[in-house]
Amino acid sequence: MNKVKLGICIFFAFFIVSSCKQKTKAIVKEEDKLESGSASFAADESFQPIVDQEKYVFTQLNKEAKPTIIYKSENDVLRMLLNDSVRLAILSRDLTPEETKVMVNKTLPPLVNRFAIDAVTLIVNQSSNDTLMTVAELKKLLNGQTKTGTNIVFDNPNSSLVRYLKTFSGAVDFNRKNIYSLKNNKEVIRYVAKNQGAIGIVGFSWLDDPDDDYADAVKKVKIMAIKDEDSKTAPNQYFMPSQNTLALKQYPLIRGLYVINCTGKLGLGTGFAHFMVSDKGQRIILRSGLLPDSIPQREINIKHTYN
Repeated sequence: MNKVKLGICIFFAFFIVSSCKQKTKAIVKEEDKLESGSASFAADESFQPIVDQEKYVFTQLNKEAKPTIIYKSENDVLRMLLNDSVRLAILSRDLTPEETKVMVNKTLPPLVNRFAIDAVTLIVNQSSNDTLMTVAELKKLLNGQTKTGTNIVFDNPNSSLVRYLKTFSGAVDFNRKNIYSLKNNKEVIRYVAKNQGAIGIVGFSWLDDPDDDYADAVKKVKIMAIKDEDSKTAPNQYFMPSQNTLALKQYPLIRGLYVINCTGKLGLGTGFAHFMVSDKGQRIILRSGLLPDSIPQREINIKHTYN
């Protein structure tokens, strides 16, 4: 009888251990690798067009890679990164020393790479005759030092664009009746397309090859040319945003795009970050109209013909 009881106890013990092992296996998360697996990243919503292009080509080349991009305002993206909600972020600036220290203390030191240069672009309605602006005039507009009926609109108040404009103009805030924010870059373009007396401020990537839902609005706006009176090379010239004027530093309203990798491993985040700065990733930037951080080399094959 004791042997029977012992056998039963051993059977149940074996059953419980086996069940625990099965449950443990069930909750083990599949490890992501450089070109496969799943991972979530956060990106500044100002750069959604170009990041979407990078993601599309990356996943076409790596069929087992399943990155999820969460688009938020700059403030929200930073919060997610610092709170360890994501470990890879795409922003328009590097981390501050304080922000870097937070990540280092978590043993997640950031690897930062600039992968593109964007133009902060001023747009007006297609019927507007005023398509020129100086840097000094723009600063006065943003600081409310000019009497004008022109409405200045940009994306949401927590965006990187607003931070850039405050730094650029020295303005503490934009609490003026003719300066206000909308929901996003698409809404800014739509607003300017419908209102003649308005100036919109958007990232250049939103104007190149737009999606169908706002392509008609892009056709109804014009890009303003900007002159920097303090320029050492061309103080009397107006420049439109383009890859040439960005590369030559002639267009004055520029900002970098950075990929900040805090994954601390050779996983999908590192694979995606490496792709964006690679030759293939930089060619995507080149085709988008933005300026790649490193210009991809063009190979020319010369064939010799002999008579």
